Amino acid sequence: MLPLDKKIRVAVLFGGRSGEHEVSLVSASSVIKNLDKDKYEVVPVGITKQGKWIAGPDSMELLKSGNAPEQSNVLMPAEPTHSLQSTAKEGAEGWSRGQKIDVVFPVLHGPYGEDGTVQGFLELTGLPYVGCATLASAVCMDKVMQKKVSEAEGFKQTPYIWFWSKEWKEKKDKILSELSLSYPVFVKPVNMGSSVGISKAKNREELIAAVEEAMQYDRKIIVEQAVQGAREIEVAVIGNREPKASVPGEIIPSNEFYDYDAKYVDGKTIEKVADDLTPGQIEEAQNLAIKAYKALDCEGMARADFLLGEDGVFYFNEINTIPGFTSISMYPKLWQATGMSYSDILDELIKLAMERAAEKKELSVSYNPKEDWYA
Repeated sequence: MLPLDKKIRVAVLFGGRSGEHEVSLVSASSVIKNLDKDKYEVVPVGITKQGKWIAGPDSMELLKSGNAPEQSNVLMPAEPTHSLQSTAKEGAEGWSRGQKIDVVFPVLHGPYGEDGTVQGFLELTGLPYVGCATLASAVCMDKVMQKKVSEAEGFKQTPYIWFWSKEWKEKKDKILSELSLSYPVFVKPVNMGSSVGISKAKNREELIAAVEEAMQYDRKIIVEQAVQGAREIEVAVIGNREPKASVPGEIIPSNEFYDYDAKYVDGKTIEKVADDLTPGQIEEAQNLAIKAYKALDCEGMARADFLLGEDGVFYFNEINTIPGFTSISMYPKLWQATGMSYSDILDELIKLAMERAAEKKELSVSYNPKEDWYA
């Protein structure tokens, strides 16, 4: 751990090669604003839609404006220096060489950010980073793999099917004829969040259109049967080996379901503490959230989402390993309702990241066999 009298330098990653790029910019702006400047020195690092890494004080505005330079101006560090290395000329673009990083805070939603790719890269650098590690990030991003793990753990889920876009193009009629789900159904890209590419289909024609929409964002498509009269219940979780759950919240979408516009655009969706749940339901939702968090090997943070049916059953929907951090996002709102401020959440996440990194540093990277067999 760092000395208490030293500011911690935090590299905040945002943007990315994803349909959730814009959501990431809003989330990261909120994180940067709420990091205590008496404790932290923030180094913004934006990733363009083309995958270029742009560091420096103007990186957020450059990404928002779409005027980011065509070439990356920074390389992420590796041990033992932990220093950002500039690829630009000395003094260019307001960036200085060799800035040491203490911890990385990825605020990247969707593919190439939330799916284990960046997490694997950060593992190679040896830097502490906030949130789930590579395996949990990858499994939780893939809705099919997440469901398979959840099935093995005994979670109640809605019936579903999945297929590759190539299969759909080659044998669409066969897939449709064998569909055993009852309408309405939800059609989703498997590796996408923020409701990007998600549609609700009430008949065959709408299903076909929904699949075509989802195929714009992923090669794998999942079709899930809707839960009758479902309430969308969310629980925020924080921690490493001993996670804690927030009070449950409820989403009451302004549209027919919680689509992208309802989440971020029209401002009419109601996001509130689910204060009408019984004490037993609250405890059940919290216990299920922690069980799912542990089953999927999550660390740092995640948000567990459930559908509460008219039958009183909590159906596990999914876990989001980098939940939204915008000013209207449920993850910080639920912790605030539980008694933790936005800044306290960020403090705890950074502390958890550094604790995990310290534990990993205790592991040996060498093995000494009895004989030098490779000589």
